[in-house]
Amino acid sequence: MRRWIQRTHLAGFVALTITACARGEHVPVRGGIAVTDDVGRRVTLAAPARRIVSLLPSFTEILFAIGAGDRLVGRTTWCDYPPGVLAVPSVGDAMPPSVEAVAARRPDLVVLYRAGPNLTAAEQLERLGIRTVLLDLNLLEQLGPAARRLGVLTGHSRAADSLAHVLDSLASQPPASSTRSLAFIVWDNPPIVIGAGSYLDRLAALAGARNVFHDVGAPSAQVSIETIAARDPDFVALLSDSAVPPRYAMRPEWRVVRAVRNARFLFLPGQLFGRPGPRAAEAIRELRRRLEAAR
Repeated sequence: MRRWIQRTHLAGFVALTITACARGEHVPVRGGIAVTDDVGRRVTLAAPARRIVSLLPSFTEILFAIGAGDRLVGRTTWCDYPPGVLAVPSVGDAMPPSVEAVAARRPDLVVLYRAGPNLTAAEQLERLGIRTVLLDLNLLEQLGPAARRLGVLTGHSRAADSLAHVLDSLASQPPASSTRSLAFIVWDNPPIVIGAGSYLDRLAALAGARNVFHDVGAPSAQVSIETIAARDPDFVALLSDSAVPPRYAMRPEWRVVRAVRNARFLFLPGQLFGRPGPRAAEAIRELRRRLEAAR
């Protein structure tokens, strides 16, 4: 499961949410720049970062989208979009990151997802004199602020503000009218589903689908098979790069779920759907297309 989570950037969906999110304001400082990250730390740089290690596929996509992709000197194994990023050396799985591998790339900034193991890694990197920024990225609404802060730290504020405006506009749209329901099942033993505290829940609403676990406030939750059956989704949505039904679909206990019994699966490519990023609008259009095709 750990390997699958890293590849699709669902770490935030299945990890405990950390409280007290900072506003992320940024201001110029004498002789440099500064932003406030999502643990409330003031991150200051004497000049825009020139050597960056990105430890999340979402951050990597944002950096390329704002024109700072050429600053990357390190990435995770799972950072595979856009294709040009594959030329950047990998520092490993990154959950938790190898501090030694990251430091070996001689970065002047490391961008990390705010999660327990990464807090420790950030402290270790700071002790080595390497600046770090920790950002939340579980929700569509967090994309714009993350892009703006990365824009400041890289000297690409104009492009970042433009991208953030598009993402903020998308996040502010009302849900589309929905006649179909779905459940995102991200693990089967025990069953783990996506709740309202996740990016995927918002994508579904904007694509015209109702997440039957929208009442779950957390990014994800463990539920019983009987609960999934009782909520009776029209579709089971799976983050999968193939259209092969999951193995659990053949297990007797899962046959009580009507969508599983009738093979009503929506297969959503992990590279597009498993990570909040600049391609959010594309993901919404693709989900809408797949819902319409499945009628």
